Amino acid sequence: MKQFFIWAMLCVSTLAMAQQDLTVEIIDNDDQKPVANITIKLANSARNTTNLQTTNAQGKVIFKGIAALDDYQVVFAGNLMYAPTSSQMISVRSNESPTINFILQKTSGQQLNEIVIATGSGSKINRRDAEVSFELKAAELQEIPVEGRDVTRVLYRLPNVSQATGFYAEAANVSINGASSGFTSYLIDGLDNNERFLGGQKFAIPSGFVKDITVLTNNFSAEYGLTGSGIVNITPKSGSNKSTGEVFYITRPGPSIDGKSSFAQRDLSGNQVKNGFARYQWGAGAGGAIVKDKTFYYINFEHTTDVKDNLLNVPALGVAESVRGTNQFNYFSTKIDQIWNSNFNSSLRANVGVVDIERQGGGLDGGSTFASAGNSQQRNSILLALKNSYKLGDFSGETNVQYSRFRWNYAKPFNPNTSQVTVLGINDETLGVIGNPGYVFDAIENTVQLQQKVKYYTEKHTIKSGLNFIRGSHVLFGGGNPVGNYRVKLTQTQIDQIKNSGVGGALNVNDIPADAQVLNYNVELRPTSFGKNQDIYSAYIEDLWSVTDRLNLTVGLRYDYDNLSKGGSDRGDFNNLAPRFNFNYKLNNNSSLRGGYGISYDKINYAVYSDALQQNSTSASYKVELQELKRLGILPANTNIDAITFNGNLNATVNNVTYLNGPLATDLQGQRETVFSNERRILNPNGYKNSYSNEFALGYQLQLSDDRLFYVDLVHNRGENLTRLRNLNAAAEYPIDPNNVVIRTVAQADASRPIPIVNGSATINGQTYTGIVRSVIVSENEGKSRYYAMSLNYQKKRGTDDYSYRLNYTLSSSKNDTDGINFRASDGNNYANEWGPSVNDRTHNINGIYNYYPFKGTTVTFAGLLQSGQPINRIPLGFGTTDLNGDGASFADAYTGNSDRFPGESRNSDRLPWNTTFDLGLQHQFAVGGDRKIEVRADIFNLLNAENLSGYSNNATQSNQIQGGSSASGLFTQRNASPPRQFQFGVRYLF
Repeated sequence: MKQFFIWAMLCVSTLAMAQQDLTVEIIDNDDQKPVANITIKLANSARNTTNLQTTNAQGKVIFKGIAALDDYQVVFAGNLMYAPTSSQMISVRSNESPTINFILQKTSGQQLNEIVIATGSGSKINRRDAEVSFELKAAELQEIPVEGRDVTRVLYRLPNVSQATGFYAEAANVSINGASSGFTSYLIDGLDNNERFLGGQKFAIPSGFVKDITVLTNNFSAEYGLTGSGIVNITPKSGSNKSTGEVFYITRPGPSIDGKSSFAQRDLSGNQVKNGFARYQWGAGAGGAIVKDKTFYYINFEHTTDVKDNLLNVPALGVAESVRGTNQFNYFSTKIDQIWNSNFNSSLRANVGVVDIERQGGGLDGGSTFASAGNSQQRNSILLALKNSYKLGDFSGETNVQYSRFRWNYAKPFNPNTSQVTVLGINDETLGVIGNPGYVFDAIENTVQLQQKVKYYTEKHTIKSGLNFIRGSHVLFGGGNPVGNYRVKLTQTQIDQIKNSGVGGALNVNDIPADAQVLNYNVELRPTSFGKNQDIYSAYIEDLWSVTDRLNLTVGLRYDYDNLSKGGSDRGDFNNLAPRFNFNYKLNNNSSLRGGYGISYDKINYAVYSDALQQNSTSASYKVELQELKRLGILPANTNIDAITFNGNLNATVNNVTYLNGPLATDLQGQRETVFSNERRILNPNGYKNSYSNEFALGYQLQLSDDRLFYVDLVHNRGENLTRLRNLNAAAEYPIDPNNVVIRTVAQADASRPIPIVNGSATINGQTYTGIVRSVIVSENEGKSRYYAMSLNYQKKRGTDDYSYRLNYTLSSSKNDTDGINFRASDGNNYANEWGPSVNDRTHNINGIYNYYPFKGTTVTFAGLLQSGQPINRIPLGFGTTDLNGDGASFADAYTGNSDRFPGESRNSDRLPWNTTFDLGLQHQFAVGGDRKIEVRADIFNLLNAENLSGYSNNATQSNQIQGGSSASGLFTQRNASPPRQFQFGVRYLF
């Protein structure tokens, strides 16, 4: 089946599809009926292009395969029956096929000289299908207060989108439909921009290269896939015959003028910052024509420097000093468009990101990590894309290819060839961490994408089909420190010796006395890289049937195959057929009803596969343990032990060594057979099922006037086969009686496991093994989620008024029994008790953006975001331990289900208070001659200086969403708060 599918793709690889069409419906103003046999023109003055088409019997015409540009205009030259008419300016985004009304007025037999502006031509009603999507244009992005020109931070203002709680600092910050942010799909011009290890963007595109942003939340075309969540598609800027551009400088002075808060805030990467923080940004963009009417370009570069101070404070060593660090963000983008002729054009796009996030040592409020153990996180990306679109008769086509590379070196050490040394004082207190971060995580992904599609037009049908192939080659160098980590204890004499040496904050491994007592030494046994190619094959076919001039039906079918689904099995998940069906019924020329159903499959997160390799083992003892699980019926009878195991990372520990003389990894390989591990993983012997979502939607749209639009959408998503973890050697379930709490010891829990653990060993078939593990973990696909939402939206464009606004309200419910790929049940494998609100659940989400234009060139933007509180997970407090059931998998700062919960509390049973944030943007443009302007701008975030405890992007382990005690107790520990009032100032030169 797989080989047949590959060959089928190759056989039709010459077919392709152009993504942008514009359908125009010609309407008689008097009887509101369609008008056939009318010739109209689509013009774009910026590119000096024109296209003539004649309406069919339904009064419709399709302009095929057009470029994603602003400033299109539909023009009717007039005849003896109808007056000459022009539309308002129309913007077309990437992968969009809009439909507009074009109203003709009769001349009463006399040709009119005056051109009429067609009413309704600016309509944004979706008259084509049931796609639920929301859009922000470049002009809106430039008006809305946005921190650091980071476009993801405006997406929270759209329906069904919320600020996500992540599980590590750099996690993607956008949740769609309450789903985990790691499954949001990011596209640039319809091509892949997803970091596939944990999810999120490869290239964090800045606002200067954005024409518009579209978020697709439900019932999108069969063309889209590989996510059961939603899609963020960026349409990049393009050049025109007119040269335009900008040069800008932005600063965020930071705490010196911001509101005061005792809590740390976050930089653009999601990492915490506090004292001394300031941000400086500059950049430029320019676009124009290399050859008039033929070759166009746009180029953009943006740089950000964050300055941040930590405090290194070790009184015993006489060290108390500020340690300054910087973050560097560099983003380069360019796009070249070539019009070969009226039927064929190409575009070449490049995006290069170089990001360096420094961990300079010290801590936000004082720490003992010295600069020598500092490191930086690198997130470097390259995307190179070539798109070719063409038209031939009733066909239009587009063939795309993209190469991308993403390197995520999570901790590039300042001292790469040294050991890490943790230095303890006479009372076992930590005096310092020096030398090296102590671990390695350096992931590289090289990806090739081929996108080949075709579209065929008949009188009433638009049939499109396509193929997509993505190969991601993953390599990870991970695990412990290959040079080894030492834990040493100093005497008072040795401490005084270091203190009096004057080394201070420059302390490094060679400054520790050679006779220091080594408590233990550990080293990575497999200091090498490994990985796998992830191949995803996709195909789809879809028919848009214009049944009448009022009714459109869309029927589609999509298929996806991900080779990682094979896991530890001998075959993958081949049954991922995803039907799509929707309708759009025009009630009248100003309103429509839309609805539909579809299935969307997720790709497999590479971290699922990578973790099963990295945390695995091929030791004989481990295989004996797995064989016993197979004999017990916990692993399937047909499990191939060799297929589910891998020689992964493992640390060996030695206690009797002298300082800096620990043995090499090659000398300790024998420990693989004797090292006891708390937890190891395997590849799933049944393979991995692709998770998917059943999506239902029903909506009503009403164009109240040319500048006012109202719509309401009801959506329901049913997620199936979601990823979570299962412990194959789990301790027996241990329900806690809230009225009589009896704590189970670790020994009691270990004795209840299918393979009992006693003092770090297990007896199997009468033989005792020490090289085994307490918990054998496998990723399974048995999770579920349910999302319900109603979104009310009202928008007013500026038109002839001096104001505009958009208001939306989303009422929603998101529940699941897994919140991510590393989610596990708190008691054994009892997932029935895990059903509850998702970590990203919101009940109410209210957003308003109001723009006021009091004077020419002046814009005042007021933006408000109100959200009901995030869920609270209540964990044990007052029992002397958070591990009430003794299974050893309970962590007080964990959110993904690992923690035991307070007796009598269900998961996420409590709520934080509402989040209310109001932002203000003020800008004025001074004309300096011709089309040149200078813009000055000030943004004030959290204008009212509210101390919000929820509703902002945060790392779960540092948030207020984990609280000790019952909800009835009222106990609350404030760990964090949203940023206080903050200021950002900027100046731009526009030409």
